[in-house]
Order: sequence, then structure tokens, then C-alpha cells
Amino acid sequence: MNKLIVAGVVTLMSTSAMAETVTDHFKSIIEQTPYRVEVCRDVSVSGDKTGDTLKGAIIGGIIGKNVGDIKNGGAAGALIGGILGHNNSKATGGTKRVCNIETRYEEQARQVYSHSIVTFTYNGKQQALRFTK
Repeated sequence: MNKLIVAGVVTLMSTSAMAETVTDHFKSIIEQTPYRVEVCRDVSVSGDKTGDTLKGAIIGGIIGKNVGDIKNGGAAGALIGGILGHNNSKATGGTKRVCNIETRYEEQARQVYSHSIVTFTYNGKQQALRFTK
């Protein structure tokens, strides 16, 4: 449509207008292409014995409640079971290898057409008109 406008303006002014140059202008764009990659890293892990302590306390509480006719046997069993569970825990701290899939982007720069400018002289004055091909 802009070509039509330029052609119309130049035609209407053709008796006294003279096109001198048409200059194309370009701009840089960056195209991103996604790709997936597996990334592995070493992470620190704690030696948390809470789970083993809790299991020992639960089992100890059940056993203490069902053994004999001891007052608060369940509480005593839970306490002893928690202590034994904590002491016998094999949980240790250290590092662990963790891998995840990540999306990354490969970038490529390229030039694309932006617009054009036609310059011409009309009644002794230089004019410029921007248009898209």
C-alpha cells in the first residue's frame, strides 16, 4: 500500500518532482532456537536422622503400650524407641549428584528488511518519504 502512495505522490508531482534515490534500511534481529540439555551438579545433603528417630518412637510406643501392665508404658517405649532409632540410624551427610533437564536457547543474529526511504526534489526543496516495500 505504501508503494502505491509513493507512486501516486511521484505521479502527481511528476511535472516538477524528480526522484533521486531509494535507500533500503535493515535492522538486526536475534532468533532464538530452543534445545533441551541434561545438567548434572553435586548438591549438599544433610544427614537427617529425624525419620529414623520417629519410626523408632512409634514402634517403641506400640511395644511399650502392649507389654505388661506398666503405667505410661507407651511413653517410656516411645522414648526408648526414639533414642534407639536415632542411634542406629545410617543417615549421613555429604554430596549427591542431581540431574535435571533444562531448556536453553541458541541465538543467531541476522539482518531483515525494515523500510525504505525515497528522496526527491520538489519545487527546489529536497523531500524524503519513508515507506515499506
